[in-house]
Amino acid sequence: MRLWSLHPEHLDRQGLTGCWREALLAQAVLAGRTRGYRSHSQLVRFREHSQPLTAIGAYLDVLADEATRRGYRFDRSRIGDGRDVPEVRDGVLGSVPVTEGQVAYEWEHLLAKIAARSPDWSDHLAALESPGVHPLFEVVPGGVAQWERVAG
Repeated sequence: MRLWSLHPEHLDRQGLTGCWREALLAQAVLAGRTRGYRSHSQLVRFREHSQPLTAIGAYLDVLADEATRRGYRFDRSRIGDGRDVPEVRDGVLGSVPVTEGQVAYEWEHLLAKIAARSPDWSDHLAALESPGVHPLFEVVPGGVAQWERVAG
């Protein structure tokens, strides 16, 4: 499961659709609708939020916005609590912190994945100076998150 802290505009087609599916699975886990993936490390930051289902719903909503911008149709009816939450974009819901080190780690991880599967998208990303983050997240100082499973 990969719930990117990076803005979904950086994801290639496979990354965007994969993130959508995995975030829907995360939503089901947080809602107690599935037994699998309950202890997955990427869920820590959503579980620590005061409103986990609202936070994952807001996360999904931004993914759906990006899909719409690209001409894809993600089924927004699958988003539970938190669908179309303007409070997230206005900062009322409360941001989920993400460390600078985590963003850097994810950026390098994404660049490597995309270089292998989407060379044209890789060229697009190479032109960027730095990545943006998903609007749910607020960048704070720090290294790679403790919950991250860093590849050797």
